[in-house]
Amino acid sequence: MNIVRPIKSVDDLSNAGLIAEGDRLALEEVAARYAIALTPSVAALIDRDDPADPIARQFVPVGDELRILPEERADPIGDIAHSPVEGIVHRYPDRVLLKAVHVCPVYCRFCFRREMVGPQGLGTLEPEAMKAAFDYIRQHDEIWEVILTGGDPLILSPRRLEEIMRELATIDHVKIVRFHTRVPVVEPRKIDAALVAALKASGKTVYVALHANHPREFTDEARAACARLVDAGIVMISQSVLLKGVNDDPAVLADLMKRFVENRIKPYYLHHPDLAPGTSHFRLSIEEGQKIVAALRGRISGLCQPAYILDIPGGHGKTVISQSGLRKTADGCFSVSDYRGGEHVYPPVV
Repeated sequence: MNIVRPIKSVDDLSNAGLIAEGDRLALEEVAARYAIALTPSVAALIDRDDPADPIARQFVPVGDELRILPEERADPIGDIAHSPVEGIVHRYPDRVLLKAVHVCPVYCRFCFRREMVGPQGLGTLEPEAMKAAFDYIRQHDEIWEVILTGGDPLILSPRRLEEIMRELATIDHVKIVRFHTRVPVVEPRKIDAALVAALKASGKTVYVALHANHPREFTDEARAACARLVDAGIVMISQSVLLKGVNDDPAVLADLMKRFVENRIKPYYLHHPDLAPGTSHFRLSIEEGQKIVAALRGRISGLCQPAYILDIPGGHGKTVISQSGLRKTADGCFSVSDYRGGEHVYPPVV
């Protein structure tokens, strides 16, 4: 179908042939809680003849999202506990998250910030809150890197992005600015000369972390968008989530990592799914994930190997969960260490 406008409602999904009419009632309930959005680029990728299409699974809501497990939580990685001022998360000493916007061009059904993003979420930082966030960064000279996330920061206009970058240019101790985004693969035409120029306006070293989970996301337009960034001197790295029914197959995951490298994007993080509400249908076990990741060794180049990461619930940070990085406890849980050496149980005791 020729989709020319974003899909943002259950009616839009129905009109695009992406849901069955029998699912409408449950999906209206899902839509009342979690935002829906697919760009035309994403909608065009979906194979409507495949009920298990991995692109549809990432973006089209399902009734399973209404099933909330006891261990799931609204803030699964503990952003709020490390937020000294609105819009800032300062979990690690040398870097902060700057959440300038809580809106995305698409809404992933497995999103760990799904309670915070979208029209019903936290919105865009007001000018006073943005000023307070910059003041915080300015007052903490241990902050070496600022990571713009959200939401998707590249949904902002080039003018707004340039304002942010020029403000960061005035903070000498900030040397690195990183953007976490899906825009190059879900709305590639937005990566134009004006946006690229805005990203470079600070004069700092700029990284763009691209979130993609399936090799089919690398369309010709997406490849061209990535090339515009890399050709401008912006370093790109990857982040993906290991998702049941999307990329939980060594061959698919290997193909995805090769796509990153072919497009001059260094594989960086492969996340184990977070304990976000209504996302259990995406989560595979840690043992299953370890086997899939281990199968990449020898299958693909070392250039293509990501770090398999768990964000420890409660705000304790990330840990690598390779097969040698976890200890199974007698009750079937895992003992994991955070970056400070603290020990934690996964899943957390409810």
